[in-house]
Amino acid sequence: MERNTAEKQALPHGISLQDRKKLSISGVSDVANFDENQIIVATGWGTLLVRGSDLHVDQLSLDTGELRITGRIDCMEYDDNSTSGGFLRRLFQ
Repeated sequence: MERNTAEKQALPHGISLQDRKKLSISGVSDVANFDENQIIVATGWGTLLVRGSDLHVDQLSLDTGELRITGRIDCMEYDDNSTSGGFLRRLFQ
C-alpha cells in the first residue's frame, strides 16, 4: 500500500551517524538505488544521497521507515529538487 505525500512527510525523519561507520536513518519511504559506493534514499523530506566505500544496507524496514547502513560514510547530501524528481530524473536519464 502506497503512502500519500502528506503521510510520508508526517513520518519522523532523523539521522544518526556513529564513527562514520554506522548510519541509521528514520523516515525512509524507499531505497531507490544502492551499490558499495552510493545509496539513494527517498524520505518524506527529500532524496538523500549517501556516498562512501564498502557501503552495505544492513536493515531496511519500509513499514517502520528505518534504514541501517554500515561502511565508510564520506558524504550525505539532500537533493532540494527531489519533489520534482530532480536528482533521480537526472541520474536515470
